[in-house]
Amino acid sequence: MNILVFGKDGQLGKAFQGLFEGEYFSAKNQVHYIGRAQCDLSNPIDLSNLLTQSKPDLIINAAAYTAVDKAESEVELAYAINSKAPELMALYAAAHSATFLHYSTDYVFDGNKEGVYLEDDLRNPLGIYGQSKAAGEEAVESAFASSSSGEFAIFRTSWVYGEGGNFIRTILRLAKEREELKVIHDQHGVPTGADWLARVSLDLSLDQQMQLRIFSSGIYHAVPTGETSWHGLAKVAAQAAIDAGIMLKVSPEAIKPILAIEYPLPAPRPMNSRMGNAKLQLALEQSGDMSKLQHWNEAWDLQVQSYVSKLAKDGLI
Repeated sequence: MNILVFGKDGQLGKAFQGLFEGEYFSAKNQVHYIGRAQCDLSNPIDLSNLLTQSKPDLIINAAAYTAVDKAESEVELAYAINSKAPELMALYAAAHSATFLHYSTDYVFDGNKEGVYLEDDLRNPLGIYGQSKAAGEEAVESAFASSSSGEFAIFRTSWVYGEGGNFIRTILRLAKEREELKVIHDQHGVPTGADWLARVSLDLSLDQQMQLRIFSSGIYHAVPTGETSWHGLAKVAAQAAIDAGIMLKVSPEAIKPILAIEYPLPAPRPMNSRMGNAKLQLALEQSGDMSKLQHWNEAWDLQVQSYVSKLAKDGLI
């Protein structure tokens, strides 16, 4: 099987590389990792040529334009990468009976709903980043609408952390430098580890022999169990670092909660990013391989604690 992984230099792309070169390795599979140096996703000709030459059976689009604030002034580029590029990948997959895995975001919602968002809730993005990601979702669905072959999954996720810069690592760096931190407490969501996200993606799309399997195409909310605020996440991360033997200037109790309105940003953010994951859990259960659920029930806070412990062990805090 021929596999293309776009976004090789991002947190999710690195997670896929680790899995494909580790426990998800199969000598039957050829995996190619694509970054900006290999393909400019804002150039449709470059992307189309790469797809035609590579002839992938599985396309994993872990690439995205994620500069939320800068997107307000780089509208064309945001749409090129977040909408047009996934549309071309989906059109290729639908025409060649390939499987397409694409990643979207809680920013496709306005955050005004009470309770958790479900997959069929109305999209109503607030800013250009969310609008471009919502357009990408619609383009992928449209590309497969008239096709009778190939599968696709759009994994909506939130607050991703992994190998590279992210909120958790920023908080821990600041916690070593300052005696007080102020973090937003009225925006709620679900922290999601890149490694966990890559695992559940492959568990849905591959069988025990690491070959493609048939699954129900559509949108899936891919987040761990539970919910928190940015303030709650910061406190858990700080305590995990202390438990791992890291000396911080600020204690978890000294991390002060503030309102989002006190920390204005160019682009609006959804206040509620909580998403229900029951649909994805059911799909994994229906795969017939219960081992695929071994990582599922670990709540977000336990995953963050494991992540921070590993950062400490590797000397990255």
